Amino acid sequence: MALVNDIKCARCDRKYSGVRSRCPYCGARRIGRGKYTEDSDNAKGKMLISILILSVFTVAAGVMLFTTPVEDTGPPEDDSSISNPEDGIDSQPGLWEDPTPSPTIEIVETAPPLTVETVQIWVPRSHKAEDLSFWLGRGDTSFQLAAVLDPPGLEIPLSWSSTNEEVFEIETVVGGVQLNFVGAGTATLVLTAGDKEARCIIRVNP
Repeated sequence: MALVNDIKCARCDRKYSGVRSRCPYCGARRIGRGKYTEDSDNAKGKMLISILILSVFTVAAGVMLFTTPVEDTGPPEDDSSISNPEDGIDSQPGLWEDPTPSPTIEIVETAPPLTVETVQIWVPRSHKAEDLSFWLGRGDTSFQLAAVLDPPGLEIPLSWSSTNEEVFEIETVVGGVQLNFVGAGTATLVLTAGDKEARCIIRVNP
C-alpha cells in the first residue's frame, strides 16, 4: 500500500508517481492533483495505517530493548599481578620472599647428671680408716684426711663434721681436711657427699 498515489497524465494518459510535477513520458505539466487521483479519504486512511504500523514497531523495539536480561558476569576474578593494598606486598610469587631463614630447633641430648655411688675417707696406710687413735702425750696435735668418691672426678660439695668438737675440730685444707686435736676422748668424723655418707672413729688419748 503506497503512501503517495499514482496520477494519470492528461496528455499521454500514462500513470506516474504523484511526487512528480511533470509527466516523465511526455513532459506535460501536472495540473492540480492530476487526473484519476484517489479521493482524499482513502489517502488519509492509508496514512493513518502507515503511522499505526510504524508506532507498533517502535513500541515493540522499545519493549525488547528494556526487557532483555543483562548477562551477569560476576565479580572480577582476583588478578595475581595486582598488589594487595592492605599489606603492600606484591602477590606475585617469588617477588617478595622473606630473606630471613626460618629458625631451626636443634635438640641437644644432655647426659643425666652423675651421682655418687660410694664415698670413703682416705687416711695414710699406716692407719685403720674406720678407727683412728692418737696420743697427745706423744705430740700428736693434728692429722690430715681426704675424701675418695666413686665415680672419680665427680665435682660435688663435701660436708665434714665432728660429733664432739671438744675432742677434735675440723679445718679445711687443700685436698681435704685437717683434724686439730683439742682434748682426750672419742668422737666420730662424718663425711657427707650427696646422699652418701662415710664415718670414722677418732680416739684421742692423753
